[in-house]
Amino acid sequence: MLRTKPQLIEAACLGDQTAISELLTVCQPDLKRFARRTCSTTEDAEDAVQIALWQLYQKVGALRTVATFTTWLFRIVERECYRLYRGKKATETLDELLEQDIPYEPCVPIDLRMDLTRALERLTPPYREVLILRDVHELTAPEVAAQLGLSLEAVKSRLHRARAQVREQLMSSGYWLKDDAQEDFPSPQNQHVL
Repeated sequence: MLRTKPQLIEAACLGDQTAISELLTVCQPDLKRFARRTCSTTEDAEDAVQIALWQLYQKVGALRTVATFTTWLFRIVERECYRLYRGKKATETLDELLEQDIPYEPCVPIDLRMDLTRALERLTPPYREVLILRDVHELTAPEVAAQLGLSLEAVKSRLHRARAQVREQLMSSGYWLKDDAQEDFPSPQNQHVL
């Protein structure tokens, strides 16, 4: 639990730079203790605390009530620890896995991969970056919004449009009609490509 005075938080919310600076100093030890218990490594804990303090500095003025301050700040640390853990988990080498631990992954035909690559290249950059962050890097919609500085609604809208454009390009590429592939798949109207 953070040991901060409500008056200090209120002053920081109103933009008082001295209060914000003091708040950063007061919060840091408690955030570090929490991060050490939550994150998988000491380095991740340090990174998570720095990001939380940066978010505090940038967005404390947007806080609506003083009562939610502690929850908000600890939630930032928790999400960041999880994000960092997920990123490290994804970089685990295949040599570290035993053969029986490797899940069966169906082979994706080269034609489909090529068509998908072309479809992604044709997207405009704003749509492409949202789609890649969300569907390839598997960030949550709020994480994508925070990373790109967009509203959650804008991310959802761009993601929907990007998926629709990719789907349309894949359907028009004729992949589903190649090599009697349409017999292997349900009709395109009921099939979600992404």
